[in-house]
Amino acid sequence: MDLMTTEARKPIISDRLARKFRLGSGLVIFVFVIMHLANHSLGLISLSAADHAQHWFMAVWRNPVGTVLLYGALIVHILLVLRMLYKRRTLVMPAGEAFQIVTGLLVPVLLIDHIIGTRILHDIYGYNDSYRAIVHSLWITSPANGVRQTIVLIVVWIHGCIGIHFWLRYRSWYTAIAPLMLSFAIVLPVLALLGFAAMGRTVSHEAAQNDERGFRGGYYSDMRSYGESGSVPGRQVVSALWPYRAGFYGAFSASIIGLFAFRTHRRLRERQHQVTIRYPSGEVVHAPRGFTVLEASRLGGIPHYSVCGGKGQCSTCRVQIIEGADNLPPPEALEQKTLNRIGATPDVRLACQLRPTGNVSVVPLLTPMAESTIPVYSQTASPGREREIVVFFCDLRHFTTLTESRLPFDIVFLLNRYFAIVGRIIESNGGRMDKFIGDGAMALFGLRTTPQEANRQALKAAAEIIREIDKLGEELADELSVPLEIVVGLHTGLAVVGSMGYGNVKNVTAIGDTVNVASRLESVAKEFNRALVFSEPVASLSGVDIANIESREIAVRGRGEPLRVYIVPKEEIGRFA
Repeated sequence: MDLMTTEARKPIISDRLARKFRLGSGLVIFVFVIMHLANHSLGLISLSAADHAQHWFMAVWRNPVGTVLLYGALIVHILLVLRMLYKRRTLVMPAGEAFQIVTGLLVPVLLIDHIIGTRILHDIYGYNDSYRAIVHSLWITSPANGVRQTIVLIVVWIHGCIGIHFWLRYRSWYTAIAPLMLSFAIVLPVLALLGFAAMGRTVSHEAAQNDERGFRGGYYSDMRSYGESGSVPGRQVVSALWPYRAGFYGAFSASIIGLFAFRTHRRLRERQHQVTIRYPSGEVVHAPRGFTVLEASRLGGIPHYSVCGGKGQCSTCRVQIIEGADNLPPPEALEQKTLNRIGATPDVRLACQLRPTGNVSVVPLLTPMAESTIPVYSQTASPGREREIVVFFCDLRHFTTLTESRLPFDIVFLLNRYFAIVGRIIESNGGRMDKFIGDGAMALFGLRTTPQEANRQALKAAAEIIREIDKLGEELADELSVPLEIVVGLHTGLAVVGSMGYGNVKNVTAIGDTVNVASRLESVAKEFNRALVFSEPVASLSGVDIANIESREIAVRGRGEPLRVYIVPKEEIGRFA
């Protein structure tokens, strides 16, 4: 019977589906916020313009469909966040994730009064919550509430922007549009706040004029008009609304208290149903049934890789099962997909997805860093991911001959002139310098643009570098024993791009077959005594004219099929510039 714990049962909704619902509900709320802020921004034009636009805004969100969509999304989003917090085995998390969760939980608390003072009053008492009325209330009647709503606006916007960033950060195209999105994220709330301030000054001026003329009433009275039934004194309305405030605040408080009560109850039950996980170096962790192996490692303070953060989207946390295979549930779809992709044997599982139902012995297959400065819960590197990029390799010909009779400082001078040319041209054409290796260099194109544009940029950079190195060779001709010549190899395809290295010596680089082939093409350029060699995929994606360019099929180590390449002499390099 002890197997029938709540953690051992199949969940009603999978974590992956819950993430999709949380994302979808968050996007609905974010669209509402964008439209709301845009409406505020029209206050910079005039109060009437904002009021006119509000009619369209209300038409979208105050019809039955819009109401169910908006408030349903808000409720679903909050419930799924609470579900996520319940399912977390520890509340220790990266600072960015913690900030997003805290701001998300603050939003309902800060919004309750605003919802009651607008939507509830409108639906129950027929209150005309126009911009003129709301701004008068927040700017003149209760400026403290105005400050509070300003804080709400900033908190909601930051929370939404963080969520959008976490959602899109691993998309290959995101880096290209990230500056535009950042500009939008800064400008829109600023315009909204300026619009609110402009409307506040307008309403203050109108109120002052009315007071001077001795007029009272309307939006500037202590009495507010609600529908056709007459006037209801403001104090009576405040008294009538307290059950709604009590209900909303009480429900939210009860949900938070319930969350921690359920977590405490689960912890007490789990102490009665624990599994033992043994590690190869002798460590033993006793973890509650329902913990993943990764969570058990963290519970026991055992370093364990998980680059994707435990979402099953990488295989860095994988372990080999030594004992207790019978105590393991079968892989779910997400885990099985990743295991299939890496060609894992049946005894290999993802630690972040594996929840043992009994005692097991495991061996982590990737040895974690031994750096004592890395916290157990931190992400030690930017997650590597497959991207379609162009890899650029270049090298100086006859470098040994060039340097054998020169002083060390002269060699450094020559290399720095050469590297300066390469680095400047690579960066000016949208590439990223990866590393310098002796007299060679490696660069990446396509980290922030489309594959087609990246290939054109790489070819152009190659042509410009070859031309500039020729000029440098002419400048230093009297000091060089042999002419200064450079060879370039280009290949495009999928590669794993991520932050790699040790300690403070980390940088974004690429690994994979595409890198190996590009390096091989640079060697081919030397073999055929040509300035540039690029592969057929580069020619296809760049759309360059390859008529009358020599092509060959070459064998590349590790590839079963020969690769067609194009071999370009220095005299024809100008067509790519």
